[in-house]
Amino acid sequence: MLITTTETIQGKKYETLGLVKGNTIQSVHLGKDIMNSFKTIVGGELTSYNEMMNTARDLAVQRMISDAQAMGADAIICARFSSATVAQGAAEIMAYGTAVKFQ
Repeated sequence: MLITTTETIQGKKYETLGLVKGNTIQSVHLGKDIMNSFKTIVGGELTSYNEMMNTARDLAVQRMISDAQAMGADAIICARFSSATVAQGAAEIMAYGTAVKFQ
């Protein structure tokens, strides 16, 4: 599945199928959450949160692709990410875009 953040795909004609999306809510376990709280005191990268967000983005993209495939899409244009804090140590990631079918 071709995924692009641009509004067009150079050299391709296509029809728009509609909005596709995929989301997930991820968290880290309590032990990592507590360790991250201490880390904020001294500063530095919160690697367990980075890992959580990377996993969440990958899963959201896979779910968006599945949504597009169910519509018969060949590509997704205008792909974007959105994130929101759901609770302490938990975040929702949404991937969304426009499904298109090549002509």
